[in-house]
Amino acid sequence: MNWSKSLYLAAALFTASFHAQAQDNLINSLKANVSDNSKEGFKFTEVINLGNTSIKDQGSSGTCWAYSGNSFLESEMIRMGKQPVDISPIFTARNTYLEKAVTYVRLHGDQAQGDGGQLHDVLTIFRKYGAVPKDVYTGLKPGQTRNNFSEMGSLLQGMNETIVKNKKLSPTWKTAFAAAMDAYLGQVPESFTYEGKTYTPRTFADQVIGINPDDYVGISSFDAYPYHKPFVLLIPDNWSFESFQNVEINELTDIIDEALKNGYTVAWATDVSEKNFSWKNGVAFVPEKPFEQLTKEEQDNLFNGPKPEANITPQQRQEAFDDYSTTDDHGMHIVGLVKDQNGKEYYIVKNSWGESNDYKGYMYATKEYVRYKTISLLVHKNALKPALKNKLNIK
Repeated sequence: MNWSKSLYLAAALFTASFHAQAQDNLINSLKANVSDNSKEGFKFTEVINLGNTSIKDQGSSGTCWAYSGNSFLESEMIRMGKQPVDISPIFTARNTYLEKAVTYVRLHGDQAQGDGGQLHDVLTIFRKYGAVPKDVYTGLKPGQTRNNFSEMGSLLQGMNETIVKNKKLSPTWKTAFAAAMDAYLGQVPESFTYEGKTYTPRTFADQVIGINPDDYVGISSFDAYPYHKPFVLLIPDNWSFESFQNVEINELTDIIDEALKNGYTVAWATDVSEKNFSWKNGVAFVPEKPFEQLTKEEQDNLFNGPKPEANITPQQRQEAFDDYSTTDDHGMHIVGLVKDQNGKEYYIVKNSWGESNDYKGYMYATKEYVRYKTISLLVHKNALKPALKNKLNIK
């Protein structure tokens, strides 16, 4: 199934990859995907709803991966019996900017820039730099209530482009780059007090959050690569060229189901720039026919209650990725499972766009949508069935 997208969405996604207005453009492009009486048309019954922290708003920044990845770690704290703490996504993003800049310079500028990242970047930064509470490092200046990275992003990109044009690099370029981030986001504290005790980012990550980054595995599914083997996911935001375990299309949802059943949440990177994804109505599914083939009445009532779905094949999934119908737009956090009035299952998805939709920041995605539009998953390795762990050679 080859689903075409409007030029507007294509432009929005280009912006989403390289500029700080990414999520604003993306949300605006989805405003047409709305039905007036959607919530009344669905009757969801909760099956699983795992512990998670409050809904956040990433503001005018393309750092969804930092918000969803840290939300995932916060739920891991709950699963481990710890008191969860709101982890600073801006600390994660700031240090990722620096790591991306190093890679960009080493590649002589042949690398995507911007706010984008992948879920595993949260673990990379945790491992190298630690973590801090959200209240300790917000990236907000006095009077600001929402992050806006548009000016900073343009400046950092310009700096990087200028740096790589030099025939011989100055040893102080990283200091200058960090200073520019400090001017916009503030300096990262060397130490801070949390619940009456002094920590550094390293000791806070190790002693309070207490996860082991090596316990987590990235999962994806593409027919172009051998199944049950690692492969490098070729998307611009995989700037660190990390490998993912390649599973079969139905194993994507099997993995999520198994994880949720055993108390593990799942971080989810996906394509949301679809006519059948409605942030306002809080529903994502795969209609039987492409949007352009629906009647005007069918389009107007797309989200007014459950609809029949198409069955996606591995070949269709691969084709959609290869022709840019499926793009790496957004990171979210799968925290549970519901059934609609017809018995169809949907995942409960926690977003980072504030509480501006019908479900106060959450939404419901069908399993077929997840199988079709998933870019990657991040999950604890012990959430996998032993047989699958053996197939993937995960110890």
